[in-house]
Amino acid sequence: MITVHHLDNSRSQRVLWLLEELGLPYEIKHYKRDRKTMLAPPELRQVHPLGKSPVVTDGDITLAESGAVIEYFVQTYGREALLPRDAENQRRYTYWMHFAEGSAMSPLLMKLIFDRVRKAPLLVRPIANAIANQVMGSFVQPNIDRQLAYIESELAVRPWLAGPAFSAADIQMSFPLEVAQGRVGLPLDKYPRINDFLKRIHARPAYQRALERGGPFKVGH
Repeated sequence: MITVHHLDNSRSQRVLWLLEELGLPYEIKHYKRDRKTMLAPPELRQVHPLGKSPVVTDGDITLAESGAVIEYFVQTYGREALLPRDAENQRRYTYWMHFAEGSAMSPLLMKLIFDRVRKAPLLVRPIANAIANQVMGSFVQPNIDRQLAYIESELAVRPWLAGPAFSAADIQMSFPLEVAQGRVGLPLDKYPRINDFLKRIHARPAYQRALERGGPFKVGH
């Protein structure tokens, strides 16, 4: 039996969505974040040494890292359903599978960190804000803007990121785009195609079923 060790408001939500798209039976073990630190509870370390989510077990196999988990299930249970068949779109698929965490999430994570730096104690807040504003303005925000513009341009060429058909790459990319929507905003006049992409994935029956099983899902804030 497949078991998803599901942390609330985390990357494991897209694993639930993937399993629903593939029609695979699975169980969920729920974990709650620490209210002060917002980190995963120590119980997750009993499943995987890093204690992060997603962690999935499939019989005797334990899997971690979103991309590795998605690749495993697509290759093991649903290769034809969620993987492009032609070589060109397979290359796009591989690119977006790596882009999601390798490029897209890094500046979004840095924005989260520097937003918290801005809430430093009053005595040091002016210095903290000056540092945060400098890094955000010179590096973080330009990278976020450039990446979002690139994704917008790709969706202008094809309806899905890896080609004409929905694939697991769209599932992998859902999380950074949902984070971007909550953390930096996605103005409709500037990013109409990304907004349409999110609207389409949120309307998918499998996405809705994953929400029903996984519980409330809110990221980016």
